[in-house]
Amino acid sequence: MTDRTYPDRPFLAVSAAIIKDGKVLLVRRANPPMHGLYTFPGGVVEAGETLEEALHREIDEETALQIKPAGIAGYRDVLIRDKDARLERHFVIICFASHWVSGEPRLNEELHDFHWVTPAELKGLPTTEGLGDIAEAAFAQLAQAAH
Repeated sequence: MTDRTYPDRPFLAVSAAIIKDGKVLLVRRANPPMHGLYTFPGGVVEAGETLEEALHREIDEETALQIKPAGIAGYRDVLIRDKDARLERHFVIICFASHWVSGEPRLNEELHDFHWVTPAELKGLPTTEGLGDIAEAAFAQLAQAAH
């Protein structure tokens, strides 16, 4: 067990829907509990960090990209139960619509693969729950901010 399994409280996490040239970055998780699924890069907020500080740190650690967050695109509650229906993991993930600024993805050991995809290409991929809705909201938010 890790300090994040069988929690007595939810863990706050951040992620980024990073948009570049009309495409969003998806990363494939290399480890459980989301092994093999495409998702947005991100991770747990550490004590003493603001949401944006955690977002920049996590994106740098996982992808080495530089981004500019534009606002919150959505959130997801992630509740994973074990075979006995006990709460094994609980995360609240706040996803930021973000502009790509610079860099090419260099993945850390937590990630297996990455793709820049159009909204239409999302539909055929195994993704974490709700990812398509948040990607859509991120594209809309960035488009609105551009006007």
